[in-house]
Amino acid sequence: MKVTVVGAGAVGASCAEYIAIKDFASEVVILDIKEGFAEGKAMDLMQTASLNGFDTKITGTTGDYSKTADSDIAVITSGIPRKPGMTREELIGINAGIVKDVSSNLIKHSPNVTIIVVSNPMDTMTYLVHKTTGLPKNRIIGMGGALDSARFKYRLAEALEAPISDVDGMVIGGHSDTGMLPLTRLATRNSVPVTEFLSENRLEQVKEDTKVGGATLTKLLGTSAWYAPGAAVSGLVQAIACDQKKMFPCSTLLDGEYGLSDICIGAPVILGKDGIEKIVEIELSDAEKAKLQESAEGVRKTNGLLEL
Repeated sequence: MKVTVVGAGAVGASCAEYIAIKDFASEVVILDIKEGFAEGKAMDLMQTASLNGFDTKITGTTGDYSKTADSDIAVITSGIPRKPGMTREELIGINAGIVKDVSSNLIKHSPNVTIIVVSNPMDTMTYLVHKTTGLPKNRIIGMGGALDSARFKYRLAEALEAPISDVDGMVIGGHSDTGMLPLTRLATRNSVPVTEFLSENRLEQVKEDTKVGGATLTKLLGTSAWYAPGAAVSGLVQAIACDQKKMFPCSTLLDGEYGLSDICIGAPVILGKDGIEKIVEIELSDAEKAKLQESAEGVRKTNGLLEL
């Protein structure tokens, strides 16, 4: 199992680290355009191998896509990160060109690759890969919902004053501060609906804190977060690499599901060796359906800025 991570910044390096520590891949290749940067990150990570007990080989390369040849899975984290006050949508002009170039080079050397898109605006970048590469739709996945759901569970556990292992919940919709839809109605604490423990007002606060989860960290850190995004990506990679058949909310190309077509947006999917093996349609309330449609309109507006 060979995994390529494009972009050796904080998110890419964290992603490579978590994949290596889980020890399911034989090789992780980190690629970056900055001279020596990926090689340095790879060497630093390899020097943790004996300490962290993994045998995954990590290599770095400066712009040489031939080193990524025959990758089973590739993760695209490259692009400029958000700055404080910047929306994910404002990144589109620069990042679209980068993602298009990266995906083309990846497929040239690994025609059977499954691509996971992390670069923002993530739903639109995932749609761009669909429109420009010709890969089957099951092999193009956007990461956002897995991260947003992790942030949702963090906020739920905080509100419940419960261990996070007790909490389950999911976020669907667009990966944006206004587009994401935390499904508080379906969230549980050890199978008991959280509505049994939390007031409507407290749940609304959880929902709003989740939606601005990325912006909150960007304001605190001065740039995008990296630990949770890296962990979210590694979870998707492992589900595919190990054929786990796990359910994650991911940005996927819809073709009638949830009443939406020709759009990439967060929905629950089953991930296995073939990438997205099934899109799961859950019964939404009328209010949730309306919110999802509103989210889709926002994603379509951003997609309209692409030069396809």
